[in-house]
Amino acid sequence: MAPGADKKVTGLVAATFTPLTPQGEINLAEIGPYIDYLTQKQGVNNIFVNGTTGESMSLSVAERKSVAQEWCQKAKGKLDQVIVHVGCLSLKDSQELARHAEEIEASGISVIAPSFFKPKTADVLKRFLQEVASAAPSLPCYYYHIPSMTGVNVLGRDVLEDIEKLIPSFRGVKFSGNDLLDFGQCVSRSQPDWSVLYGVDEQLLAALVMGADGAVGSTYNYMGCHANELISAFKKGDLAHARKIQFKVQEFISSAIKLGFDVGVNKQLMCELSGLRLGPPRLPVMPCPQAQALSIAQKYHSIFPSH
Repeated sequence: MAPGADKKVTGLVAATFTPLTPQGEINLAEIGPYIDYLTQKQGVNNIFVNGTTGESMSLSVAERKSVAQEWCQKAKGKLDQVIVHVGCLSLKDSQELARHAEEIEASGISVIAPSFFKPKTADVLKRFLQEVASAAPSLPCYYYHIPSMTGVNVLGRDVLEDIEKLIPSFRGVKFSGNDLLDFGQCVSRSQPDWSVLYGVDEQLLAALVMGADGAVGSTYNYMGCHANELISAFKKGDLAHARKIQFKVQEFISSAIKLGFDVGVNKQLMCELSGLRLGPPRLPVMPCPQAQALSIAQKYHSIFPSH
């Protein structure tokens, strides 16, 4: 993975699910086939490991290490970038995971704001990010902005302001929020070597217009081929076609939300659409009844009939 460390992240990044056995233990054996599915069926060549979709906050530090190591090992020669999310409630755990990511030659690390004792200001959050990044100085570091999950309502633009002076390895942000004003200011204030990656899949086209370098999302695990087509249409200036795809994605996600769309449902849906055996989520996320996942999968096939 090390050669990718200097390369700017662009295009699609799949936020990976963590495969578990039916008994709820880590299932590393499924990671190899998972990578083949992403590259061969979806055209996705970058991954974001141990994030929200990967249930990182429900995994132990040891589990997160073993999962990250397996992704990095199996990705060699197959994926362009493996970004490992290392954020924890504990600074020490975050630093331990950052050091480990450097050892296993991940392409970069990402860090979420701690969400029990919350940083009250952008400056405090930047100090936390600085302490984590310093544990892996050779790896690009990305701030993971997801206020809906953390409850840390600090503007992304305020976190990014002058952050390169504190963190020489800082290379961008995974912006998983609906605030396009804040997102736009993150883009306009970003350095040339940063990647500003958008994380709300149903609003990808809006983010591309604002200047996103790429996107990180859970639906790119099984809708990556369509999102790639959207990005390609946008780059060609065919906004009508890009909108058509975005509206289809919105129709699918909107209908899935009505049926109840959380990480557990999304994970089961990925199993139905990919054939991979990813297992159940871990409590407190509840497993999804198969009938519910099948209903959402049927909706997917009705919107995207060729897949």
